[in-house]
Amino acid sequence: MNISLLKTPIDYLKGVGPNRSKLFKKELNIFTFQDLLSFFPYRYVDKTKYHKINEIQNTKSEIQLIGKIVDIYEVGIPRKKRLIAKIKDDTGFIELVWFKSHKWIKENLKLNKNYIIYGRPNLFNGIYNIPHPELELYKKETLKLRSSLDPIYPSTENLLKRGITNKVIRSIIKDLLLEINSKFIETLPEYITKEFNLLDKNSAIVNIHLPKSNKILMESIKRLKFEELFYLQLQLIKKNINRKEKIKGYDFKKVGNVFNSFYNNHLKFSLTNAQKRVLKEIRNDLGSNAQMNRLLQGDVGSGKTIIAFMATLIAIDNNFQACIMAPTEILSVQHYNNYKDICKSLNINIQILTGSTKTLEKNRIYSELENGKIQLLIGTHALIEDKVKFNNLGIAIIDEQHKFGVAQRSKLWKKNVLPPHILIMTATPIPRTLAMSVYGDLDISVIDEMPPGRKDIVTVHRKENSRLKVIRFLREEILKGRQIYIVYPLIKESEKMDYKDLEDGYDSILRDFPLPEYQISIVHGKMKAQDKDYEMERFISGKTNILVSTTVIEVGVDIPNASVMIIESAERFGLSQLHQLRGRVGRGEHKSYCILMTGNKTTNDSKTRIDTMVKSNDGFVIAEKDLELRGPGNIMGTQQSGIIPLKIASLIEDKIMISTIRKYVREILSLDKNISKNKNRIILETYKHLNKNNDIWNYIS
Repeated sequence: MNISLLKTPIDYLKGVGPNRSKLFKKELNIFTFQDLLSFFPYRYVDKTKYHKINEIQNTKSEIQLIGKIVDIYEVGIPRKKRLIAKIKDDTGFIELVWFKSHKWIKENLKLNKNYIIYGRPNLFNGIYNIPHPELELYKKETLKLRSSLDPIYPSTENLLKRGITNKVIRSIIKDLLLEINSKFIETLPEYITKEFNLLDKNSAIVNIHLPKSNKILMESIKRLKFEELFYLQLQLIKKNINRKEKIKGYDFKKVGNVFNSFYNNHLKFSLTNAQKRVLKEIRNDLGSNAQMNRLLQGDVGSGKTIIAFMATLIAIDNNFQACIMAPTEILSVQHYNNYKDICKSLNINIQILTGSTKTLEKNRIYSELENGKIQLLIGTHALIEDKVKFNNLGIAIIDEQHKFGVAQRSKLWKKNVLPPHILIMTATPIPRTLAMSVYGDLDISVIDEMPPGRKDIVTVHRKENSRLKVIRFLREEILKGRQIYIVYPLIKESEKMDYKDLEDGYDSILRDFPLPEYQISIVHGKMKAQDKDYEMERFISGKTNILVSTTVIEVGVDIPNASVMIIESAERFGLSQLHQLRGRVGRGEHKSYCILMTGNKTTNDSKTRIDTMVKSNDGFVIAEKDLELRGPGNIMGTQQSGIIPLKIASLIEDKIMISTIRKYVREILSLDKNISKNKNRIILETYKHLNKNNDIWNYIS
């Protein structure tokens, strides 16, 4: 079939027209024939089964009846009027109820006629009724034509209000399938469809919308999922290969005196086997003559930052500059403080550049950076400003990469003639299937082993009625010399949210921990940078016992003496954020605790999140549960919610298929790197069609 037909605007399809097309575009993102055919049902109902009225039970499923309308009437006051039709079969009576569109429905109902009625029973005052059912006049010839499975498509309230029901969508798709008349171009070669026992493209598309049986429906779903995941992985893996071939990187041939001096004389602990493995992967990249583009992920406290620092030393040994960009000033300052003494011992010129760096100091840094005097620069978004010009940037490390957009990260590429090696880090563990599908074009390193001696944090759930016991426990910890974090979700009270807010909480804490016996710091995102730094410094130096904060301390803050993390309104936070906040404690030798405070009532989702946190300290287990609860779009954040536009496959349900396909695509490309062999002609044509926009953005993950 001509691909251009699939690109035809939806406006030109029979039964659509200009008004409906506007709604399809706005509500469902359906613009073309192709979009409509890829608008797959989310479930199916068997409409060959019929119930008797006396068989109706309390169920969440739709049922189907055949009955005669014996009475039609309206009840209630004008604004709350409802239309009722009484239905009878040989076992009893049931009412059909409509709360809207009374006039139109009443005019079209026929007394003493048999109807096929489809809908979900509702139990009201001990009597069943069916609100807003689907109705169809009963005809024997109609029954013969009914498909065994009826597709149910996603919809919106606005579509239903405008009369675009599931029945209308089904009819429009059916008309399109008749127009195309099973002339879809095959997108997978025969050797793949045979090996994986897949349906042909035509059969799969027709039967996903109009299934002849449950068996062929399952086969259609399998075929379309396979195709979608196959081309997703092909694009990602090809992008990785192309980037390595086209984008050359600096070849760091040696691991020299600076690296060896640090490793032999300044590293105060042994690296874990996972850290050694990851360091080896990075060293291989840096010496490969191709630009490194690697994602380094590891749980909170697994030791990513020391590996990142060692990667910068390899660049410095090869007479190149390095930079580390962090999302917050607090984290940037912490990196700088961690490295400055070691850098002094190694005779490395290290500097820090943030939004609050004084103008005079900034100008000095700009100058020394451009003439090559500065070897390692730590900073925030300030690093990507136009005034920042490196002499020869060899490696750029981006910490907590999900806090930066693609456009921001790309600016680091343009600081050199050749792009620097890129290492992006995240302490938010990414489920394996998500990593393969979102970051599949990157090389991925995982530190999946914690340093010896790192203790698990005791996590407990406490409700409002246990607050006095919690306060007593905090006083005991402070008496031992420990420090406490108390984190709130909001700064000011919200009328719409019943969550504890920071200002109200701070006042309560002052009452429970009065001056001068206790000292309290407060930090939130709306404070001036110097005020925030002052309060953080008081807590870091041990001058204050309690730090009251919003989530600005979510990443990077490292205070070994802090032993308790209280998270107020914990039901307000996502799983990964709860895990990140918990990771602020347990960094020293002391036993540490995370107390999740909630109201006395929580939703089922909130209970699941809280229970997961109490049961597990493993970030990868938590990430899998987070993916299951929230889905990939939300996990990636609103900036990247459209990053995996899957139509039918699921990163949660299809884990095994994703792994199998990724391995299989690698095998194909190992034998036919350019997909140019005759047996792969179909793959190449489909790949080209999907991958037309091949600019620099395709190479920045």
